[in-house]
Amino acid sequence: MEKKKLTLALLAGGKSAEREVSLKSGEQVFSALDKSRYEVVRYDPATDLPLLASEAESIDVALIVLHGRMGEDGTIQGLLDSLEIPYQGSGVLGSAIAMNKVLSKQLYLQAGLPTPPYMVADRSSPPKNSALIDKLGLPVVIKPEHEGSSIGLTIVREQKDLRSAFEKAWNFDNRCVVEKYISGIELTGGVLGNEDLMALPLIEICPDKRYEFFDYEAKYTPGATNEICPARITPELTEKAQQYAKRAHNALYCRGYSRTDMILSGDNLYILETNTIPGMTATSLFPQAAAKAGIEFPQLLDRLIELAMEKH
Repeated sequence: MEKKKLTLALLAGGKSAEREVSLKSGEQVFSALDKSRYEVVRYDPATDLPLLASEAESIDVALIVLHGRMGEDGTIQGLLDSLEIPYQGSGVLGSAIAMNKVLSKQLYLQAGLPTPPYMVADRSSPPKNSALIDKLGLPVVIKPEHEGSSIGLTIVREQKDLRSAFEKAWNFDNRCVVEKYISGIELTGGVLGNEDLMALPLIEICPDKRYEFFDYEAKYTPGATNEICPARITPELTEKAQQYAKRAHNALYCRGYSRTDMILSGDNLYILETNTIPGMTATSLFPQAAAKAGIEFPQLLDRLIELAMEKH
């Protein structure tokens, strides 16, 4: 007797600043999904939420390929919970926490994980430049409280550029994080699993010299960044970074999978942020690391769907 296909809702697009990235990821995920196992129905949350709600009873599982607000911040997760549709990755709590850079930093520190020194700058009462420089020095990194893909982020090297960097970040949020800039090797560590976590091979990120850091353009322009997996660091530091990725995942109440970005300065590792819905094209960082661990892209999608059903 032929096994019944799972009806899978593929959610991509949405309303965030990362909509185009989400649509591109959605196309690749759709192509990679095993059509002998899944009946794939596609929804764009920007326009299709009423349709999704009306068809909820026929949906077995959802695959969320959304980034940024209204996708990675717990809002779509809450809707799916209320519709009783299982989905991959973190729930409302973990998604909302990881999306908030201030709360994430507080929980990293509480869990004993190092993160660069920082201040919070509120639009209604901006910090004095002198106080900021006394505490953090220059350069600093200024970024909105709730954006991904380095949107709204600026590295400030001179005091005269602080105001424009604040204004750029405040275009997205009323609060922003001002973080001490740490120079070093950019690393990212993926984690896969619910109760039993598997740390994936680390990736070393080397943006082209045209880019000051791994910004939006460096992330999404083909050939703009050299991604080396496994990272060229010692076995001891590799083990430490993988443990940090697992601890960050747990500290932020993540589920299913996550990817934590870090900086290695000398022998010191610093946690930057954790992504609860990492990029999902076949060449994105998380699928690259999974492939290095022997899990090809279609199998990775199968595993995420299994973890979603298991969680539910």
